[in-house]
Amino acid sequence: MRFAVVVVVFGLAVIGVCAKGPDELLGKWHFVSSDNFDSYLKQVGVGFITRMLAAKLKPVLEFKKDGEKWTMISTSTFKTVTVNFVLGKEFEDVTADGRNVKSMYVFKNGKLIEDQKSTEGGENSVIERFVDENGKLVIIMTSGDVVAKRVYQKA
Repeated sequence: MRFAVVVVVFGLAVIGVCAKGPDELLGKWHFVSSDNFDSYLKQVGVGFITRMLAAKLKPVLEFKKDGEKWTMISTSTFKTVTVNFVLGKEFEDVTADGRNVKSMYVFKNGKLIEDQKSTEGGENSVIERFVDENGKLVIIMTSGDVVAKRVYQKA
């Protein structure tokens, strides 16, 4: 009997983990911390002045969803950047730091993953967004061998 209870509880825990969906990203998130962000920006070709400005910003991120259409809004004292996307559909975009890219978002293994391809001969990158076990939004940005991390707290 105890074995059956353990199996049922474990099964429900697995379902809970697997049931994490992109909707848990919805809402506003306040910036908490950053690690190696300047190195990442340098790797993808962002200039010195823009990198120094970006290092001082503490943006608020907001995720909205209307049917299949997603909206991601980054608001700071410097500027507001809005990105509209549909999962699985590639589109042309201009990043917050001014780079021209082709982006595609997918949701896989509990993460919103953005594949960002430079259209100007710069470095490509992959940006993973997910809510960790502490309820914080974690953003992992990878370009080449450079990895940066930014963390946000739900508003």
